[in-house]
Amino acid sequence: MVDEKPGLLLIGDATERMRARFSSEFTVHDSAASSVDQILASHADRIIAVATNGHDGIKPQIMAALPNLKIISCYGVGYDAIDANTAAKRGIIVTHTPNVLNDEVANTAILLLLGVARDFVANDAYVRAGRWSTDGNAPLSRSIHGMTVGILGLGRIGETIAEKLKAFGCKVVYHSRNRKPVDLTYYSDLKEMAQASDALICITPGGAATRHLVNEEILDALGPTGILVNVARGSVVDEAALVEALNSGRIGGAGLDVFEAEPVVPKALFGMPNVILQPHVGSATVETRRAMGDLTCDNLSQFLVDGTVLTPVPECSDLV
Repeated sequence: MVDEKPGLLLIGDATERMRARFSSEFTVHDSAASSVDQILASHADRIIAVATNGHDGIKPQIMAALPNLKIISCYGVGYDAIDANTAAKRGIIVTHTPNVLNDEVANTAILLLLGVARDFVANDAYVRAGRWSTDGNAPLSRSIHGMTVGILGLGRIGETIAEKLKAFGCKVVYHSRNRKPVDLTYYSDLKEMAQASDALICITPGGAATRHLVNEEILDALGPTGILVNVARGSVVDEAALVEALNSGRIGGAGLDVFEAEPVVPKALFGMPNVILQPHVGSATVETRRAMGDLTCDNLSQFLVDGTVLTPVPECSDLV
């Protein structure tokens, strides 16, 4: 019997919970099990949906080869690996998973800031090496209470970070493309904000518009005691300039969850005690990833019901 369910192309990994949802409503074509070229050659006309993630996205040539594609559901809030403008022009709705990961990414940003300021990783190594008993107490670290923390990108997650930082006694300022209706000091110039800040947290979207927004000039403005935290996209920070600024002591430290060519991380960072490195785990809790997966599936299910979705990306909001 011919399967009458519409086709879905799965790009990247998915949990068993998500796969069960996909299979209940679609004929799933997994790019990890068969080559995309083979899938397209045999099933392109039947595929109306793509499930992907913010890292893998969908290559332009794959999108172009799917004549009946109607929806791309992205597991993740970032979707810079998907050409949403081209999709919108074709009438293809792109969705993502905002809000459900706000708290966890914000928590990660604050953990990185605290970890760098309080030397948690270096102090852990100090104890494990037996130096506490031989060399005495570790050097003093810094408090984030009273710090001015600049947030680059005051979207949903940025606002959540700002609210949480208030509990730590931080003064929060921000830079974004436009002033927001919030009770925070706004800087229209990123360099001026960096100069006024003790720490800079990056949580702006990735993509060409924000590539290397944090460059040598911004790092120098942050200064030799400044702390950089990046939980946005690796492309937002000029990684070579960051390594040089850290090597030369032109900034005080960094907490990094994302990298330009991840999972490749500059080896120069490995031996720096004032740098904390994480493998892009900002939203990586069981609870948050389950909620992201459910929303990815919910968008697809809703589309099958009535052609609408729950969380379209801004470029596609006029399509629903």
